[in-house]
Amino acid sequence: MAYLGKLRLGVNIDHVATVRNARGGAYPDPLRAAKIAEEAGADGITAHLREDRRHISDVDIDGLMEVLSVPLNFEMAATDEMQAIALRHKPHAVCIVPEKREERTTEGGLEVAREENKLAHFIAPLREAGCRVSIFIAADQRQIEAAARIGAQVIELHTGGYCDAHAEGRFDDRDRELDALREMSAYAHSLGLEVHAGHGLTYDTVKPIAEFPEVMELNIGHFIIGEAIFRGLAPSIAEMRRLMDEARA
Repeated sequence: MAYLGKLRLGVNIDHVATVRNARGGAYPDPLRAAKIAEEAGADGITAHLREDRRHISDVDIDGLMEVLSVPLNFEMAATDEMQAIALRHKPHAVCIVPEKREERTTEGGLEVAREENKLAHFIAPLREAGCRVSIFIAADQRQIEAAARIGAQVIELHTGGYCDAHAEGRFDDRDRELDALREMSAYAHSLGLEVHAGHGLTYDTVKPIAEFPEVMELNIGHFIIGEAIFRGLAPSIAEMRRLMDEARA
């Protein structure tokens, strides 16, 4: 099957804010990171405004909306507070993610099938405001079908299980996870959904996902920000971009 379009790279800047917040003050500045990412070839910037504001802040979102010339993908929980913020800013895209205060990072996909009616009503005003609505879910047929029914335009498949299995040397599990991601990418596309993927991707794990012809965007953050400590942010992004393009060639 031919590729369906350019594979876009969204760079998540959350953990620039994590480092800033560890000490307080203004440095390092997530907005500066976003602009460097844009100049280095990022096709979009992702930022997750969590309810506890552990990294990205409201002021960061205000600033990103002012300075970016690439699209902002605003990650958020399905709460009234976050909906109001998104409707005020009207970012290019909003990605609805599950969120628990005690977790270190987003641990799994959103349970769409169980909350179908609630989520359908939640995303309707966002779509009416012109935001592209994405739902962050596991590679599970039931969740994908529910995402399509509630009116989401995009799904982002959670690649964390695949990446964790690779890192831990559980290669049979890794291959099963990869097969499920491949199968569900094709299935979601057949339902008319645009397919994105992300969570935990590294230089070692990105290429098999980038090879899926239906995947049109990868959102990568923690690894890129960590790698930037050693080689700089722009070169870290350029290397990820190179691997993605190589996989598509």
